[in-house]
Amino acid sequence: MSIDVGLLIIRVAVGLILLAHGVKHARGREKTSNWFGSIGFRQPMLQWFLSSATEIGVGVLLVVGALTSLAAAGVIGILTVAFFSVHRAAGFWVTARPDEGWEYVFVLIAAAFAIAIAGPGDISIDAEIGLADILDGWVGLAIGVFGFLGALGQMMMFYRPDEAVDG
Repeated sequence: MSIDVGLLIIRVAVGLILLAHGVKHARGREKTSNWFGSIGFRQPMLQWFLSSATEIGVGVLLVVGALTSLAAAGVIGILTVAFFSVHRAAGFWVTARPDEGWEYVFVLIAAAFAIAIAGPGDISIDAEIGLADILDGWVGLAIGVFGFLGALGQMMMFYRPDEAVDG
């Protein structure tokens, strides 16, 4: 029981953080898409839409514990892109300015990998429909790695910091 409550707490915490970011980005379409262009992403409006939708979607899925490993892979993907495009250059500390360092995104990526591997726990939709034990463990790790590789693919396709435009 204590493991299930612990998994619920970490799932809900990470899920709410991503959900809040997604809602914030969705509400600030112009500002967020201009920001994507200013840091070097091609098709900044597409980046705005996909990042907002992914953050909202994985946030909800984590909170309710549905398709948990896939949702964790979405967290890993989103935050891997954030690490490489924004936070890495600022150093470790989140208090670095003008951009925040990478400690925050690192902790969320690690938590998402832990969720993917451990599974959602018994207090989840996945457990109720019989997916909890199918998508965790090594399968969960593989799904998490797929999220990481997807992020690298997105960076290769869309990220061109030398082509950044003023927003």
